[in-house]
Amino acid sequence: MRALITGGTGFLGANLADGLLKQDWTVRILRRKTSPLAAVKDLQVEHAIGDILNSDSLLAAMQGIDIVFHVAAVSSYWRNKADWIYKVNVDGARLVFDAARRSAAKRVVFTSSAAAVGPTKGRPANENDPFNSPLRHFAYGHSKWLAEQIVYERVKAGQDITIVNPSGIIGPRDINWISGSILREAARGRIPVIPQGGVNFVAVQDVVAGHIAAVEKGRAGERYILGGENLTNRQTIEMACEIVGVKPPRFTQPRRTIPIAALALDLTTAIVGPKLPLSGQQMRLTREFIWFDSSKAQRELGLPHTPVRQALQECYDWYKANGYL
Repeated sequence: MRALITGGTGFLGANLADGLLKQDWTVRILRRKTSPLAAVKDLQVEHAIGDILNSDSLLAAMQGIDIVFHVAAVSSYWRNKADWIYKVNVDGARLVFDAARRSAAKRVVFTSSAAAVGPTKGRPANENDPFNSPLRHFAYGHSKWLAEQIVYERVKAGQDITIVNPSGIIGPRDINWISGSILREAARGRIPVIPQGGVNFVAVQDVVAGHIAAVEKGRAGERYILGGENLTNRQTIEMACEIVGVKPPRFTQPRRTIPIAALALDLTTAIVGPKLPLSGQQMRLTREFIWFDSSKAQRELGLPHTPVRQALQECYDWYKANGYL
């Protein structure tokens, strides 16, 4: 089988390329000329130079391709403005789906996000729960939800597209410090207090396995949450601190201080730009329990489970081996 991965030089894309190669797929990645290659430098992949916002380059990259994995997105939403997030994540998805249809690719696996599902009070959210976060606070989740609406339209028109929704991904090759930034901030002593909420984290190899299983087992027009463990922020931070060898923070951040801190971050970002390790959006989300139910993916895709503690250790080991920490 021949696969094209958009966003193939990023964290998930590079791990997906590695996973496909290990199963004897032929892998082509779509990247810009300026894309950093650190995450794929050891992988024998074909390189197609282009951009998901350029239809001609998409069509050229998809020639002879059986399966398109549309992974490319603005995922570091706290470092980017909302209009760019919507342009890449919504308009880019539409162009990828168009090119896949025109090139006669057999199936598209679209990497959405668990953020497009949104948190649910009182229980872990599942695929049937709608996006419900305030739009002014979370353009990333909304952009992914809008891209999913395009999927449903295309599936009704006969195109074969399956949606996968990873939660917070942990593992090697995270060169842009997405979820792996928790290890860097812990090592630098920059986690003074622990937020009250919680997040679902998943090992990157499990997300890769879910993508590959979606090719053969996924149903067109269905979404599958690829999650791991529902952890409190204290559990996650204490694991990260243990791995890097520092003492975890003792104190939990009072909920009443979060809106004030978020506003301060908003004002600072407006002055200095998206350079901070934390945004107002992220600060507001820290008080929520953003937990998910992955039973559908376990049942239909055979989604495996790797302990988050192991995923954090593998991420840390990769950073150390490659000179990042």
